Amino acid sequence: MTATELYPSQCKLAEGPVWDNSKKCCYWVDIDGYTLFEYQWNTRTVKKRKFDQKPGMLALSENNTLIIALNRSIARYHTESETLEMLLEVEPGNTANRFNDGKCDTKGRLWIGTMHMEFKPYTGSFYCIDKDLKPIKYLDQLTISNGMAWSPDNKRLYFIDSPKQTIESYLFNAESGKIIFEKIAVHIPKELGTPDGMTIDTEGMLWVAHWGGFGVYRWDPVNDILLNKIDLPVPNITSCTFAGDLLDILVITTAQGDLNEEELKKYPQSGNIFYFKTASKGFLANKCLI
Repeated sequence: MTATELYPSQCKLAEGPVWDNSKKCCYWVDIDGYTLFEYQWNTRTVKKRKFDQKPGMLALSENNTLIIALNRSIARYHTESETLEMLLEVEPGNTANRFNDGKCDTKGRLWIGTMHMEFKPYTGSFYCIDKDLKPIKYLDQLTISNGMAWSPDNKRLYFIDSPKQTIESYLFNAESGKIIFEKIAVHIPKELGTPDGMTIDTEGMLWVAHWGGFGVYRWDPVNDILLNKIDLPVPNITSCTFAGDLLDILVITTAQGDLNEEELKKYPQSGNIFYFKTASKGFLANKCLI
C-alpha cells in the first residue's frame, strides 16, 4: 500500500492535519515555516497564512474560526477577516517551550501538550483547557507531547510521548474530563521509527505516523498488534487524519526536518502532503468550544 502525493507543500515540519467537512477543505500547519495551509478539496487550490510565532496545532471552532496554538499561546483565528484573537498563555516566561500536538474531545475541551524547542527531555506537560480558559495540567515530565485519539466508545484517551516508543491508554471520563493511566497499549520497535501524530478509525484501530519510519502504521491498541502499513517515499511522517465525504481518505503530513542536503536530494518529496484511500473510515474532528 503506497500513498499518493496530494500537494507539494515542501514544509519544514508539516503537522496537525484537520478535515473541515462543511468547507470541504483540509488544514495543516508548517510549524517551522510559521504557516497555516488551507487546501480546498474540490478546486485543489491552496491558501496560506503566515504567523510570527510557531503554529503547533489547530482545531475547528464555531463561526468560521479556528483555534490555533502559537508558541505557548492559544488564539482564535477568524478565517474571513484573517485576524487573531489571543485567548491565553501557559508556562509564562518559559520561552524555551512551545505547544505541540493537540485535539478536542466531544465536549469541546482542548487537550494539548508542550515540549522544549531544542527537545530537552522531561520539560513538557499535557494540559486540558475548558471554556473557563484555565489550563489543567494532567501530565508532566514529558519530552515530545504528541499524538492523541479517543476510542470510539469515548472511554479511553490514547496518547504519545514520542521518545517512549509507546502509545499510552488512559481511562477517560467524558463528563469530568479526568484521565487515569490504564496501560501501555502499543509498544513500537525503534526500527519502525518513532511514533508521532495519529488518528483512529471506527473500528478503534490507531493510524500512527512514524517519524523515520517511511509510513503510517495501523495498530490494534487492544492487542498491541501491528496490522498493516501505508508506505511513503519520504522518511519523516508526522501526522494523519481522515478526510473526504466518506471519511475514508487518509491525509498524511511529512517533514524535511532532520534531513541533510544529500538526504533531501534522495527524498525530494519530503515536506509534502500525501493521501491514501483506505477500507476504513474515521470520525469528524470535534469542534473546540473554548
